[in-house]
Amino acid sequence: MTILLPSGWPRPKGYANGISARGRTIYTAGVIGWDEREMIVSHRLEVQFGQVLRNIVAILAEDGAGPQHIVRMTVYITDRAQYLQLRDELAPVWKSVMGSHYPAMALVEVKALVNSAALIEIEATAVVPDE
Repeated sequence: MTILLPSGWPRPKGYANGISARGRTIYTAGVIGWDEREMIVSHRLEVQFGQVLRNIVAILAEDGAGPQHIVRMTVYITDRAQYLQLRDELAPVWKSVMGSHYPAMALVEVKALVNSAALIEIEATAVVPDE
C-alpha cells in the first residue's frame, strides 16, 4: 500500500488524499453504530462512531483483514456541525480502533439515514496484499 501525496501538497490531517494498493478487495455495506442484536448503542455521535469502526473491523476480520487494510471510507453523517464540534472527542475513538492508519476518505452530510436513530454510517473498502 502506498500513500499518494503530490509534491508540494500539505499532508492531510486525519485522512489520505489517495492510496495505491494491490491484492484482494473487500467492500463493506454502509455500517451503522448498532450491536450484534441490531440495537443502536447510543444516541451520542462519538459512541456510534466507535461502534461503527468496531463493526467494520469485525466484518473485515471475517476475511482475514484488519483496519490497516482499509484504503477508502465514505462517511455519511446527519449533522456536520455536530461532527465538527466533536472532532476532538472523535480522534481518540479513531485511534483506539484504527491506530494511526488514515485511508482516503470522504465525509458527506445527509438529511437522514435509513435507521432513524443512526447519526453516522460508513462504507469501507479494504485491500489485502497478495501473498
